[in-house]
Amino acid sequence: MKRTVVAGLCLLSMGLAGCGMPADQRVPAEAMNFAATQSAEAAKIASLKRDILALGPGIDPAEAERVAEVAVREPLVWAKEWGVVDPPLIHNMKVNHGLKPRGLCKDWADDLQRAMWRLDLKTIDLHRAIANSRNVSLEHSVLIVSAKGASFEQGIVLDPWRQGLGRLWWSKTLEDPRYHWDSREEVFAWKREWKARVAEGR
Repeated sequence: MKRTVVAGLCLLSMGLAGCGMPADQRVPAEAMNFAATQSAEAAKIASLKRDILALGPGIDPAEAERVAEVAVREPLVWAKEWGVVDPPLIHNMKVNHGLKPRGLCKDWADDLQRAMWRLDLKTIDLHRAIANSRNVSLEHSVLIVSAKGASFEQGIVLDPWRQGLGRLWWSKTLEDPRYHWDSREEVFAWKREWKARVAEGR
């Protein structure tokens, strides 16, 4: 029975998922590989640290490094724990059908936020953002980091879901080539208002 479901998921993954990604952006099977070398991880951490420090002069370099380490390394651990072996859309389908425990974009963002909370950051703020909340595309959720007191628009998107297997993708919020981000608070407020209108028949 499970084999039949999995086969169906592969066919349906183009149209149904828990997070939105254009079909031509899917990760090719030959690129799916857990084995990131220590040197590659270190280079990625150093690059992200530089980008975080560039957000503002008040950012503590030690905090920037800890944030970068968590953002790069922890999602790779979660990917193994959740049994992520497929491109994001296929894994989403497996989660939605109970074949995998976690791994939707919201799961990555939730766990990354919790991991960052444990760092007790003083010079870096955390933000949650959602894309595609008001159109036919499926929602996508991420964590954004910014300098203390800055808005999420001035921050960096941290997205372990997008490339698959927990491999971190990041960019400045306003330079994301795929998504326009809204703060999660604004999205939730809009949804509450919309539900109220529906309930009132407006």
